Amino acid sequence: MISTVILQAQGNSSMLSTLIPMVLIMVVFYFFMIRPQVKKAKDLKKMVENLKKGDKIVTTAGIHGRIVDMNDTTFLIEVEGGTKIRFDKSAVSLDATKAIAPKEETPKV
Repeated sequence: MISTVILQAQGNSSMLSTLIPMVLIMVVFYFFMIRPQVKKAKDLKKMVENLKKGDKIVTTAGIHGRIVDMNDTTFLIEVEGGTKIRFDKSAVSLDATKAIAPKEETPKV
């Protein structure tokens, strides 16, 4: 009877010692992999929503252009040479207007 109680206690602690590392791995995975990706996607969506006509952008394909016209789901961008190309809003990867804007210079000491 006593040996059965001891074996059950050992079985529960063995299960607990196996479960704790798995939970820790899942928590680390969430904070280092999932959460940053969700934040990055949210920031990109906000950036695309704030774009307006005349902004310079870079697409995921690496095409640089200036927004000429906007739709609900697409941008019409003008590239070098006056060529106009229509892209889906999800294809925008960078707002080049803000990226190439001159930064405030820090005073040299």
